[in-house]
Amino acid sequence: MSDVALPNARTRSASPLLLLLGRLVRRRLVLISLFILLIMLVAAVGASWIAPYSPRRMDIAHRLAAPSAAHWFGTDEFGRDVLTRCMYGAQLSLTVGFLVVIASLTCGTVLGVVSGYVRQLDGLLMRITDALMAFPDILLAIALMAALGASLTDVVIALGTVYTPRVARVARGATLVLRELQFIEAAEALGASGRRVIVVHLLPNLASPLLVQGTFVFAFSILTEAALSFLGAGVPPTSPTWGNMIASAQEYMQNASWLILAPGLCIVLTVLALQAVGDGLRDALDPRLRRLT
Repeated sequence: MSDVALPNARTRSASPLLLLLGRLVRRRLVLISLFILLIMLVAAVGASWIAPYSPRRMDIAHRLAAPSAAHWFGTDEFGRDVLTRCMYGAQLSLTVGFLVVIASLTCGTVLGVVSGYVRQLDGLLMRITDALMAFPDILLAIALMAALGASLTDVVIALGTVYTPRVARVARGATLVLRELQFIEAAEALGASGRRVIVVHLLPNLASPLLVQGTFVFAFSILTEAALSFLGAGVPPTSPTWGNMIASAQEYMQNASWLILAPGLCIVLTVLALQAVGDGLRDALDPRLRRLT
């Protein structure tokens, strides 16, 4: 009987996604970050069922009540439960972040791949992205919100426009490297059309850097949306968002610090968790970094 070891059936059947998750959970920081994101996701999705109160239910008799068994995060200036409003704020923030990631990844990937693969369009498209990236994110977002209006759809459009050039730069850089490799040259030599080269050969190899970039865009989108709401340029003030909660709590900061601490902590934990997961994905997907760990 041969001594050659046969590959384990479990190893053969392991999907790339399971292997990626296995690499991620080996790092304690990434595991904690995934747990935090899971809590935020459950709070956002299940807010209608597990929130103790309605986000607009007022109880003036118990306004500015300190955290207690009845109100874990206290109440605001109108007697509304802060924990409930934080849960509904997570619903809006995660929705905005997810939609902005989808919009910016779609538009940025198209611009970046076309710019990197079609040399004639590279100069024009990159000058447009350079012009957009010349403005600070928050200033460009405020300008776009002033032109579009204050609604959830307008926030997604504005932030998608802000972060599309960042994704386009990453996609273009990776495309410039890939188009010089032999398998791309072989596909072109065999008569493959430009569309087929992009769809079949380029896009699958761009998935890793774009996935990592998507986590950072998600984090920055949540942060910028909160800043817009805080400045009064985001969604209407009546909507329970983390930024609106911090903005309305400014005048009560000394007497009711929990009004700012609760939504502020939600923003900090979510953004840091997304950044940590993004770093973990970068390390797990990069073979060179994986060999060093």
